[in-house]
Amino acid sequence: MRSTRRDFLISSTVAALAPARVLSANDRVGVGFIGYGLIGRQHVHDFKRQPDVDLVALSDVYQPRLDQGLADCGPRAKGYADFRRLLDDQNVQAVVISTPDHWHAPLAMLACAAGKDVYVEKPMTLFVREGRWMVKAAARFKRVVQVGTQNRSGLHYQKARELVRAGHIGRVHTARLGSFRNVMPGFGSPPDSAPPPGLDYDMWLGPAPKRPYNKNRSLYHFRWFWDYSGGQMTNLGAHELDIVQWFLDAEAPVAASSSGGRLALEDNGETPDTQDVLFEYAAGPVARVGLPELSKFTALWSHREAGRGRAAGEGLEIFGSKGSLVISRGGFSVIPDPKGDPQNQIPRFLGHPAGGPNPQPETRVGLWTEALKQPATNNLLASHARNFLDCIKSRATPIADVESGHRVATACHLANISLRLGRKIQWDSEKEDIIGDREAAAMLERPYRKPWDNALASLKVT
Repeated sequence: MRSTRRDFLISSTVAALAPARVLSANDRVGVGFIGYGLIGRQHVHDFKRQPDVDLVALSDVYQPRLDQGLADCGPRAKGYADFRRLLDDQNVQAVVISTPDHWHAPLAMLACAAGKDVYVEKPMTLFVREGRWMVKAAARFKRVVQVGTQNRSGLHYQKARELVRAGHIGRVHTARLGSFRNVMPGFGSPPDSAPPPGLDYDMWLGPAPKRPYNKNRSLYHFRWFWDYSGGQMTNLGAHELDIVQWFLDAEAPVAASSSGGRLALEDNGETPDTQDVLFEYAAGPVARVGLPELSKFTALWSHREAGRGRAAGEGLEIFGSKGSLVISRGGFSVIPDPKGDPQNQIPRFLGHPAGGPNPQPETRVGLWTEALKQPATNNLLASHARNFLDCIKSRATPIADVESGHRVATACHLANISLRLGRKIQWDSEKEDIIGDREAAAMLERPYRKPWDNALASLKVT
């Protein structure tokens, strides 16, 4: 490609500086889609069902997917092999970004500069510094940015958040998150080869380092390589960790410790198939929730790509001093701590006296909570799309805004930095910097490949 910074930004800057037309509640929104893979197809389906949306454009670097996506969008949609032409399309008022992770932030920033509102899939970024650039780009160009952490749009998640913040399970001290599946023996180690017909591999790489084509490095399998993704930590982990931070008003952990690696699968992948992370959160941010005696809390993330086992611990459980809350996309349950054992009997063991503290009945009042259960009652992805469209019209802040997307992605990236370096990472969320570790701090930013470095230079505002 012989693109220049001027080629990328001249039309988009003019569009962004032009007065924006404020949409009324009855106006239709022209939506363009960038990327038509697994989640991109789902987004086309969800937006297509909205009564006030026109599917006007779709872009993909792989011609078979572009053809398939256009057929799904309908006859009015225009197809673009180059996303820059989609951003130039004046009929596109909002874009939905469903590309591999390494394209999320660059595309979102360029779309903001082009005057488009943005729905960008999670993880919002590939590395930490991109997040602050995106926050500032959204503010600079006055764009609505919705991040694809769709659990926030679940009505049962919203109800559970109210319960936790009201102290229903007491003082929160731990959250446990997990994801387990078995994809043994892995994806193999195919040799490098020529890209398949119809794939613009150079555009697919975009700002990522130049590498020979390998079928495991492209399309769906991109998630197993550090050049393009953070593995399941930034994929499945981001969904659950976002809920923890949202429920407890926590901006970011103060420390992250991770271990694991590519230990079980037999392939040429790089990101871990086995990972455990301990996130440590300080008392300060969470104290705003107003829970009594709230101190620091921890979040534990475990993931396995090889072996589920019985009761693998999938999903999210939040532990408090009165009970715990277990939640997934299917619903939630509050499990009270048992009211039995009123004498608090401790068995005799190695000379330990029988019994322990025996509070009087009046001192036990309020120590327990009520069991509750609520199933999911709405479609998360459709509701998330609806919230985005409503915010385009009202210019309100969406439920999964760009700042929250940056914060949860930051936590995930810190975990991966810890894993790759083999040591604990200390984080200053106010300065947004790693404390006392220059090698780790250098991993907060990655260079963009030419010509994309020039194209994005003016948007990297710190």
